[in-house]
Amino acid sequence: MRRKLTENLGLKIGSILFSVILWLLVTNISNPSSRLIIDNVPVRIINTDLITSQGKVYEVLEGSDTIDTVTIMLPRSLYDSISVDNIVAIADMKNLTNVNTIKIELSTNKYNESLDSITGSSDTVKLNIEDRKSISIPLTASATGTLQEGYVIGNVTTDQNLVRVSGPESIISRIEKAEVNVGVTGFTSDIGTNAEIKLYDGEGIEIPKKSLSLNINNVGVQVEILTTKEVPIRFTASGVPAEGYRATGAVVSTPETLVLAGKSNILKNLSVIHVQDNVIDLTGATGNVTATVDIRDYLPANTNLGIKEFDGNVTVTAFVEKETVRNIQIKKQEDIELTNIPEGYYAMFSTYEDEFYIQVKGLAEDLAALDENQIKGTIDIAQLLESGAIEELKEGDYDVHLAFNLPDTVSLREKITVRVNLREKAEE
Repeated sequence: MRRKLTENLGLKIGSILFSVILWLLVTNISNPSSRLIIDNVPVRIINTDLITSQGKVYEVLEGSDTIDTVTIMLPRSLYDSISVDNIVAIADMKNLTNVNTIKIELSTNKYNESLDSITGSSDTVKLNIEDRKSISIPLTASATGTLQEGYVIGNVTTDQNLVRVSGPESIISRIEKAEVNVGVTGFTSDIGTNAEIKLYDGEGIEIPKKSLSLNINNVGVQVEILTTKEVPIRFTASGVPAEGYRATGAVVSTPETLVLAGKSNILKNLSVIHVQDNVIDLTGATGNVTATVDIRDYLPANTNLGIKEFDGNVTVTAFVEKETVRNIQIKKQEDIELTNIPEGYYAMFSTYEDEFYIQVKGLAEDLAALDENQIKGTIDIAQLLESGAIEELKEGDYDVHLAFNLPDTVSLREKITVRVNLREKAEE
């Protein structure tokens, strides 16, 4: 029996080898190896707590957590059974090198033992590792866009005024402001919405949030939409100019009108802004007086300036001119009248001449407007008692001021006094 097994041993071994080779040839012909190329394979980084537990953060550099192409050599029968979802690419933080790279281990989650080979176009993940930093930064809000004519943006407020940001120290140190923005184009009423928080550096360039974490990413924003109305400004000057000078009464401002913004129910009854404070003081003035007034201090309640570019400073000028004098002729009999003569008395007055002149001072324009024929004098007997010149009415001669019906814009340069003779009437 032993002899039969060992008889022709070389021939038998050769037959076996030939059969294996033949099987391999048949298999390779019927199910040959093929090359499968899969693009953009993501790499999963594990055991990241080894970094984060030390108060550090990491950032993947150059997109190295994605393999551009993975090449797999596998039997042709499996070609259609493998997709990107079956590729397992792992980078384990335990294998972090001192130059902050991690080797990528490639495999598949099925038929892995049947693969001839699997390789990637890149084999390491590159990291930047640095200290983690957190800051709290004020949250500002703005609105952009074009409203319909007659409307402006009022207050823009947020539900929260702070946002906390954490991430790599190098990025955190660049953050200068956190802002939300709401588009308002076409709106005519208040807006309430949610908006994404964006971060900016000192030059206004947006900072990507990919490697950062925020305690809130969106916030509620309220945008007030106000109507506008143009109204004039009126200023009143105070104080008395120097002797020989007079305020013309003209007070002008630049600008002369304001565009106000507010709710329509407030603006509809607003026709003028009166500034009656002592912002223009003419005391002792010998010429025009100019002042700058911050009109924001005098705006009606619940209104704002309707032009954003206007800073609220208004230039105000009150005009002061030198007085001039005009002589007006007064005729004793025609232009002077005695009044309030008590019953039982008669009165007479005397002047040095039957015709004399009074001097009237004022602005040239006002003096020129006087009608000399309309200027009349009055002697008021009652003035004697009212002024305390006498305690009781009785006969005698009295000096009384002569009053004239001059307009408020002019006045006598000097008071005129006349002598009045008061006598009782004789009984019939």
